[in-house]
Amino acid sequence: MTLEERSNLVLAFARVLYVNGQATDQTLDATERLGDTLGLRAKIMPRWGELQLQAEDGDARLISAVAADPTGVDMDRVASTMRAIEELGAGRLAPGTAMEAITKISKTPPAPTWLFTLAAAVGAVALAVIFGVQHLAAAALIFVSAGFGAILRRSLAHYSANVYLQPFCASLVAGVIGALAVRYELSSSLRLVAVCPCMVLVPGPHVLNGALDLIKGRIHLGSARLIYAGLVIVAISTGLLFGLALLGVSFPVDPAGRAVPLWVDTLAAGVAVFAYSVFFSTPLHMLAWPVAVGMLAHALRWGALTVFGASAATGALVACLIVGLILTPVSRRWHMPFAAIGFASVVSMIPGVFLFRMASGLVQLAEGSHTTLELISATTADGMIAVTIILAMSFGLIIPKLAIDRFSERATQARP
Repeated sequence: MTLEERSNLVLAFARVLYVNGQATDQTLDATERLGDTLGLRAKIMPRWGELQLQAEDGDARLISAVAADPTGVDMDRVASTMRAIEELGAGRLAPGTAMEAITKISKTPPAPTWLFTLAAAVGAVALAVIFGVQHLAAAALIFVSAGFGAILRRSLAHYSANVYLQPFCASLVAGVIGALAVRYELSSSLRLVAVCPCMVLVPGPHVLNGALDLIKGRIHLGSARLIYAGLVIVAISTGLLFGLALLGVSFPVDPAGRAVPLWVDTLAAGVAVFAYSVFFSTPLHMLAWPVAVGMLAHALRWGALTVFGASAATGALVACLIVGLILTPVSRRWHMPFAAIGFASVVSMIPGVFLFRMASGLVQLAEGSHTTLELISATTADGMIAVTIILAMSFGLIIPKLAIDRFSERATQARP
């Protein structure tokens, strides 16, 4: 193979990993190993929207680039790509057929629409159970709303590549259905019928990958990931609040949820983790780890909040530390994107309710007609709580990962 052909092969593998949710460090490490296998000194330079490769073979040098937006999460594609790299290194996959293999992997279809829809509906109901939904009618509306939103998202994907249109439209539907539920007294003041279908849209893996990049000093890429995630959350909040406002329903300042028994919280968490794993196209044989760890994490969080009276941020930190300690070696062993399985395991701890309430408060303050000290205080408090929980979750997941990755690197370097 020529230098250009080998460079294109490395770049193709790197792109599949990058755009499907693999962490930047793991993407760079995998492509470097692939370059060694192909006799290249390969260096990938990632940025938002592009991957650039500098390849050297003796005195020959080539710089090439490919467009790549890291907006997706597909664990099946990532795991398949990592296995293909291992097979190339072991000689079980010939370099001449590797391009065909990676092209096929990149086109692997996501979860079928019926399964994606069912996962969205069941996942939203599971989140509602965790937050204390009390009526079967409300749970049924949440199921219908989230399911319809999932079908709408898949349909829109055929007509537009805009990354904000799908979450906006799905949350708009949730807002309208939630408003109807309030009008017909089928939803409590918690507005769970409106909120829970929107919770399944929050782009948690991109927040975690962005935080990892910032900690590693990739300021531009990390900032871009976080800005993207923030804009998606803005699109979700806008759609939700607009849908509620169409029927004159507000999003009041209320507690974020009601306490539920430990067994209910733990089982519902397992269902939510399973649903999110389906969103991320997790292979069936890999589902056991995130589901089991997610249930354990929720049990620990429940104990921290209920038994020890800890804050929501502290409970999330404790749970995420355990998740990070267990799932970091698991993600390395099974080639799963850590951000995806980590987020799936702690999904219901994401402070979506606080973010949506903060957005509602900011809208009311902007209107100026209902500005009160209580509204200002509540909006500020919601924002601070949301930021604190997100930071606690990010550090809880990332610190064990960084420590274990560092230990593994030293162990690898120490081998003769």
